[in-house]
Amino acid sequence: MIYTELKEIKKMSKICFGTLALSNLQNNECLEQKVSVLDYAYEKGINFYDTAELYDNYDILGKFMQNKRRDSLYIATKSYAYNKETAKYSIEKALKELNTDYIDIFMLHEQDNGNNFRGHYEAVQEFMKYKSQGIIKRFGISTHAIQAVNDSVEFDEIDIVFTIMNSTGIGINDGTKEKMLDAIKYAKANGKFIMAMKPYGGGHLINDTYNAFNFVNNIKEIDSIAVGMKNKSEVDVNINYLENKPITEELKKSVRDTKRTLCIAYWCEGCGKCVKRCKQNALSIVDGKCTVDMSKCVLCSYCASACDSFCIKIV
Repeated sequence: MIYTELKEIKKMSKICFGTLALSNLQNNECLEQKVSVLDYAYEKGINFYDTAELYDNYDILGKFMQNKRRDSLYIATKSYAYNKETAKYSIEKALKELNTDYIDIFMLHEQDNGNNFRGHYEAVQEFMKYKSQGIIKRFGISTHAIQAVNDSVEFDEIDIVFTIMNSTGIGINDGTKEKMLDAIKYAKANGKFIMAMKPYGGGHLINDTYNAFNFVNNIKEIDSIAVGMKNKSEVDVNINYLENKPITEELKKSVRDTKRTLCIAYWCEGCGKCVKRCKQNALSIVDGKCTVDMSKCVLCSYCASACDSFCIKIV
């Protein structure tokens, strides 16, 4: 395993396990099966795990953490807290359900820009109180927006910038991958720890995962790469990519044969652009939301290129 450093943390795996892929939003396996995947990743050297209040999967991580030394792993979580009360709720919920007395990294979820951050500032101040008590070790933001990455340098409270980045720029809200890379370099030069998410573009780059992973891994300003993994084969593949080790044909087949589906996020606005883009007639708008007929869907990902809100993922 290749490790990175975050201030006093000297051995944090460069691969961060994105646990959205194990939440009920994307995965119907039993709790024990999900925990076994986390255990396997841990045994392979992955000791950094990302979650969020929205994912509703603290129970999985709590179970996983039960028999492990707390200081041997690192947990990042996020919420949409906007005032003192919601900040307190988010922290207490995370501590209780994860069965821990501190959170390594706490972030505000889906920040768009500095003004957005200022709108949550009452919550930020509350989080800083928890940080001063050692209950939060580091604080940051997650984002799909170039502006938020650039604006992060204005705020000393922000230690971590967790941003989308991939070889096609899919999912970036307000510009190109080149502009996002400029923003990442700017934030890094100003002392921010950079985490990258969605190296596979929400599943839409699964036909070229090697090059997709390496594109992000080769950006020297990126300290950690969060990858969603739903089984042990995917864990092995991503570790091999990171360590530049060959992938066996058996492992390739295992990942290739993993059943995939098109997932529409809850924030879909039903604009219909994806429906017009789909040549298979697999998409339709029902009750104001996009729905998928998987008997027609060929997982081509063309619909995702038409979605301005990054609602469509292959899982």
